[in-house]
Amino acid sequence: MGSSLQPVDMLVPGQNIDAYVQGVSSIAVLSVDQERSLAERLYYDNDLDAARQLVMSHLRFVVHIARSYNGYGLPLSDLIQEGNVGLMKAVKRFNPEVGVRLVSFAVHWVKAEIHEFILKNWRIVKVATTKAQRKLFFNLRSSKKRLAWLNEEEVKAVANDLGVEAKVVREMEGRMAGQDTAFDGYSDDSDDSSYVAPAAYLEDQSADPARQLEDSDWADSSVNMLRNALATLDERSRDIIQRRWLTEDKATLHELAAQYGVSAERIRQLEKNAMKKVKGSLVA
Repeated sequence: MGSSLQPVDMLVPGQNIDAYVQGVSSIAVLSVDQERSLAERLYYDNDLDAARQLVMSHLRFVVHIARSYNGYGLPLSDLIQEGNVGLMKAVKRFNPEVGVRLVSFAVHWVKAEIHEFILKNWRIVKVATTKAQRKLFFNLRSSKKRLAWLNEEEVKAVANDLGVEAKVVREMEGRMAGQDTAFDGYSDDSDDSSYVAPAAYLEDQSADPARQLEDSDWADSSVNMLRNALATLDERSRDIIQRRWLTEDKATLHELAAQYGVSAERIRQLEKNAMKKVKGSLVA
């Protein structure tokens, strides 16, 4: 459908929403015969002027639906505009031979556009993605009888009414109770020392080239220092340290004792003395 379906400039919802509502309310409602005649002209002849008249005569219907979603904190004018998009999609797909009024056919398309707009803009992060979650999102508000969190009995009742699991109700209630947080924090956060902006958690220090070079130099230096420290040990002590600490398949005291023909306690003493010497070399 072309631009002819767009409402005239004076009937575009803006800051003066009252004037818009008054304007669309003044447009005459079509009779059954008038609606069918216009629908047939559009369906069979692609008459865009007929489409425009069908859209204009149903704008008041979109306002009525959009007002029912005022509780989500989004501008009514935006909700109306999204609903109008749904109305135009419905008019484009309307088949007069089906035998239903346009208002009955269009309600699905109008609500679908408004629902999508709310889900995208009510929170920065989507609160509903699955079919069950979307259904619950738009029904949970009306299902709750009070502002407090639902108790177990109420959760089960809501779950039964909406045909979802109780855990889905709890999860959605928690999502809807959450609030968006500024990524970089707020200008007045100094009053709350416990608050840390999300940006502080997400900073990746490992991506800093200077830090990467420092870590690499430290690793190389540590390996060289350990190698020099081990070189100060006698062959038996060095073998004990390497097999006890520097290999994945570590040897036990008894295994080393059997190899060198001494007691396990002697191996432990040699290990202790060797470790002491290595630490002394690393510190020096």
